[in-house]
Amino acid sequence: MSVDDLIKSLNFNDKGLIPSIIQDDATGKVLTLCYMNEAALRKTFEEGRIYLFRRSRSMLMMKGSTSGHVQIVKKIYIDCAENSLLFRIEQKGGACHAGWFTCYYRETDRAGKVKVVEKKVFEPSKVYTQGR
Repeated sequence: MSVDDLIKSLNFNDKGLIPSIIQDDATGKVLTLCYMNEAALRKTFEEGRIYLFRRSRSMLMMKGSTSGHVQIVKKIYIDCAENSLLFRIEQKGGACHAGWFTCYYRETDRAGKVKVVEKKVFEPSKVYTQGR
C-alpha cells in the first residue's frame, strides 16, 4: 500500500482531522494527543518528524519547530476503525510546551485530587520568545 492509498483509507473527521497519539518509543509514555490533517500526515511521512495541525491557529506546524524539541518517527500504528493513529517517536527534549517531558504530567485520583508526577525538563520562558 502506498502513502496515498493509506491516507485515502483513513477516516478523518468532519473537519478533515485525525486524532494522533504521540508515544515515546523508549519509555512507552504517552506524550500528547494532537490532530493531523492530510497535509500534516503527508509531511510526517515525507520527513519522518511529527507535523500537526494547530487547531487554535488553523495552521500546519512541525512539533518542536520553535523549541527544537522535535519528535522523530520510529513506528506508526493505525487503529481498527482507521480513525486514529499512534506514533511511537524519539523525543528530543520535552514534548509539552509548558516544560514537561509529557503533556500528561499530572495525575488525579477518583476524588479529584491532582498531583504533579513528572519533573520539568525545560523552562518555557527560556525557549519560547514569541507569545503562545
